[in-house]
Amino acid sequence: MDDVGLSVPAARYHGDQAVAPGMLDFAVNVRHAQPPQWLIRRLAQRLPDLARYPGAEDVRRACDAVARRHGRDRDEVLPLAGAAEGFALLGDLRPRRAAVVAPSFTEPAAALTAAGVPVRHVVLEPPFGLGGADVPEDADLVVVGNPTNPTSVLHSRGELLALRRPGRILVIDEAFADSVPGEPESLAGDSLPDVLVLRSLTKTWALAGLRVGYALGAPELLARLTARRAHWPVGTLQLTAIAACCTAEAVAHAAADAARLARVRDEMAAGLASAGAEVVEGRAPFVLFRRPDAARVRNRLQSNGIAIRRCDTFVGLDERYLRAAVRPEWPLLVRAMDGSCR
Repeated sequence: MDDVGLSVPAARYHGDQAVAPGMLDFAVNVRHAQPPQWLIRRLAQRLPDLARYPGAEDVRRACDAVARRHGRDRDEVLPLAGAAEGFALLGDLRPRRAAVVAPSFTEPAAALTAAGVPVRHVVLEPPFGLGGADVPEDADLVVVGNPTNPTSVLHSRGELLALRRPGRILVIDEAFADSVPGEPESLAGDSLPDVLVLRSLTKTWALAGLRVGYALGAPELLARLTARRAHWPVGTLQLTAIAACCTAEAVAHAAADAARLARVRDEMAAGLASAGAEVVEGRAPFVLFRRPDAARVRNRLQSNGIAIRRCDTFVGLDERYLRAAVRPEWPLLVRAMDGSCR
């Protein structure tokens, strides 16, 4: 367990900081170069409406679409300006002590710390499963990713539910859950009074410039989460995107894309291993791997126009770890890594 967090610059580091125009991007986990054309058209149709504040009907449509998608009630859905907004709201739950399972996305710990909440990092050892998680019994807020960024490890429902305690809120970051075929370990469809699930549409639908997501939880929990939220926190285009990306047709498209990603991931992981990388077994649309010369590899890749995510900015990882988004161009990455070792 580690009570020492990252410095503010490290905690706020994001993969897009490694990418310059024209680079082959393995650093950012957005799946595609642009949203699908049908989604672009749907968003463009709403541009004339931007003179008006988002209306209750827009919110209702978005919430109804999410509710149908996960088999929840409308009042269990909260549209978000990206899943990261959900982390920024956690401080309003007024936890006395938070535990963040690490290595993981750094934003929850940074947001909670900024809100004055004491944070304990529960650092998992390789291969980063929850079996060895020593969560403090007095933690009344626990945050865990599933699958976890950057490890890509997918935890079982049973392991996650075992973290529940009386008086504790369990927050599951499912930003990449829809990239796992069948979403077998997701808790998004479970109505539990003490479990808050955060989902993102940003990566799947290439909406990083819009930031789109939602929270799923008990109405009382969502009311506490939004007690001090500003008016109109989610814009018209964001609400439109949520409704559009949660239709049955869109969900089926995302599921087919998840199956494709899983096949490419298996090939990519094998290729990285063949290039001397120690690959962490996972299910997310990115691969965490370790090499003793990772810092030199990353610099060499950058000089050759290839961006990859450094991982020493995550609690529990060091400069030997790198993360690469799953891309069909992965052979170029492997060849460049081989070249860096000559």
